[in-house]
Parts: sequence; C-alpha cells; structure tokens
Amino acid sequence: MDFTHSKDFLMETATRLLTTDSPSGFTANAAQVAVEIAGRLGYTTRRSNKGSVIIEVPGRENGKKVGLCAHIDTLGLMVRAITDDGQLSITKIGGPILPTLDGEYCKIYTRDGRVYTGTILSLSPAAHVFEDADTRERNMETMAVRIDEKVKNAAEVRALGIEVGDYVCFDPKTTVTESGFLKSRFIDDKGSASCLLTLLHEMKEAGAKPKYDTEIVFTVYEEVGHGGATFTDYDELLAVDMGCVGKDLTCTEYQVSICAKDSAGPYDYEMTSRLISLAKENGVDYAVDVYPFYTSDVAVAWKSGSDVRAALIGPGVHASHGMERTHFDGMKATMELLALYLDCR
Repeated sequence: MDFTHSKDFLMETATRLLTTDSPSGFTANAAQVAVEIAGRLGYTTRRSNKGSVIIEVPGRENGKKVGLCAHIDTLGLMVRAITDDGQLSITKIGGPILPTLDGEYCKIYTRDGRVYTGTILSLSPAAHVFEDADTRERNMETMAVRIDEKVKNAAEVRALGIEVGDYVCFDPKTTVTESGFLKSRFIDDKGSASCLLTLLHEMKEAGAKPKYDTEIVFTVYEEVGHGGATFTDYDELLAVDMGCVGKDLTCTEYQVSICAKDSAGPYDYEMTSRLISLAKENGVDYAVDVYPFYTSDVAVAWKSGSDVRAALIGPGVHASHGMERTHFDGMKATMELLALYLDCR
C-alpha cells in the first residue's frame, strides 16, 4: 500500500486526537473521536467495560485472530489539595516530566462539567521576588496551578466547583510543520493511534482487507499500567506505541522502530524476526532497538495471563513524556510495516 498521499488525513487525525484532553481515567472524549472516525470509514466498533475502543476489521481468511493495540490515554495531573492562598496542589497521572510543565497553560475539569483555565507554575515563579526562581526543584511539592479566576483562598476556589480529584489537563501545543514534523505532547501514543486510523482509511480507499480477522484496540489505561490487562483471545498481538530516540538507540524520527526488548523483557522472537524481515525485504526504513526504561500494554497482557505471541513497533519519537516530536516519514514507515504485517490486499 502507498501511504505517500496519506499525510493530510494522518496529520488531521493526529491533531484532532492530540487536542482532545484524555489523561488516564478521563478518556471518553478521545474514545468518541476514534469511534466517530472509524464509523465514518465503515468499520464496526464496540467499547469494553473499562472504556477501550475495539474496531473490527474482517479478514480474507480464517485460521488466526490478530490484535493491534495503541493507547489513547495520556499523561496528566489531578488536584491533590487546595491551598490556603487559592492555588491547586497536584498529583501526577502517569509519568510527565514535571520540570517541562513549569509555565504551561492548563484546563481544570470539575465533576459537574465546568472547565476553568490556569497555569502550572513553580512556587518560586518570579525572578524579581524569589532568589531561587531558576534553581528551585520542580516537583509535586514545589509546583501548583494558578487558576484564572479571582480567588484568594480555598473557600473561594471550592465555590467555583473545583475540588480534590478534578483533572488538570495541560496544553499539548500540537503543531505540524511544513517540513513534515509533528510536534506535540502525547504523541505517545496518539501518533500511533493516528497511524492505525490512517491505515484503515487507506484500506477502505483501496478496497483492501487484512489476511486474517483483526481487531484494532485503543486502550485507555496504558500510562498507569493496566491498559492491556483484558487481552485474552488473540493468536498474535502487535502493540503500536512510540519508538524511542536517544542514547544507545539507533532509531530516528524518520523510521519505524522495532523493539526487541524493553524493561519487561524480550518480545516474541518469531514475530519480531518476521517484522524485521518484512521491513528489510520491502525497503521500509526501520531500526531495531532495546528500550531500557519502557513497558507497553503487551507486558500487562502477559502478566495478566494472556497466552498470546506479541511484538512492538512504532514511529521514532524524540523527548518522550516531555515536548515530543516525530516526522511523517517515521509514521509512514510504521503504516507501511503494519500493512505488510497484516498482508493487506
């Protein structure tokens, strides 16, 4: 399949997903975006009890059932306490790099449906006031949310309907450059989810089907460690998550990364070898790497008892859990390898 002309659909899909707030546990709106896009393409969808989106893709033959998974939950924050001076103390959802959040705009979602804006700041936010403004450690005890409302104390904050347990979603700053880069928070893993939806788009345009019945699953709790806990009935599972770029790694933002091993151990040898051969034989730009500080929905599925062979691929992404970046070339290579793996025709 030729994905050369997929850029507009891919980037529009990515932008829509990336700009829909969805930290783990608060994913209904992003899930609905995925359902709507798949539905417009003519695919049947359903929702798991936990909220994952499952897209059914009929195959040409019987004999095997294949699962592809990506996650649409992201990193985020939650209100941990309301301070005496009317700011919001925070707790992390997943593992955002907190120093990168200093100065970021955010939204606070209340349980009764109200939305407020604010800014995440160090508790020493002013160079003209605090001697340690540029040296103070940025962590959950030294950062807070300044709300864009006239509040001076905790009672006035609570009068707005803001309470402990409300979600704080920070601005993804999604940007697509003319040179083909996608810059945004949460490319991990909405970039890969966009690749899967674009693959469906191109399959529909070409009238193509995978060899075997396939389900594409968008999980909603990966960032907190139990997104893949309910995978049970696949013969093979291919996780499509971000590829790592950096120290000791060969992958770039312009390639698809094939992960041989992450912190949870090696991926299935035969599947990984098959993916490498498919990429090599068909001229797909790829790299094989080991990710030292990484885990995926596959590890959770295995630890939950799934008897499934599984592997992991994804576009190379720079600066994970911070201000991330990838390139159309890496996303295109990912879609090419997916189409080859599924034997779409």
